[in-house]
Amino acid sequence: MDISPGTRASDAERDQVVRLLGRHMADGRLDLAEYDQRVARVYGTATRDDLQLVLSDLPKLTKEPVAQPKPRIPLWQRIEGGSWLGVSILVLVIWAAISIGVGEFTYPWPVWVIGPWGAVLAFRMLTGWESGRACKRAG
Repeated sequence: MDISPGTRASDAERDQVVRLLGRHMADGRLDLAEYDQRVARVYGTATRDDLQLVLSDLPKLTKEPVAQPKPRIPLWQRIEGGSWLGVSILVLVIWAAISIGVGEFTYPWPVWVIGPWGAVLAFRMLTGWESGRACKRAG
């Protein structure tokens, strides 16, 4: 069934035209004042013909902009992991300096800093605890 262009436009079609106008403004084809005028015209239109008139002097856009992929590990977990790594290296260097100063290996106390903290970080990353993923799986 072919729908004639004189039919009434839907809100979804109007929103699509507004998104296209936004891309044209981002590309520099429209300034803010002209964009505002055209958006007002879009929301005031009733038919598809009127929507096409708003875009008639602008070139056709071929593809939607590509969304940037989300990083697999959230920023806050990368910051915590970096902190853990930095503190781990620091306590290992301190332990090594003490062992060298004494002349023999001393009690490996850094495991009590590195181990529990690393285990908590690994648990939270693998299970999605506190990141919202665990709640999404349950629901």
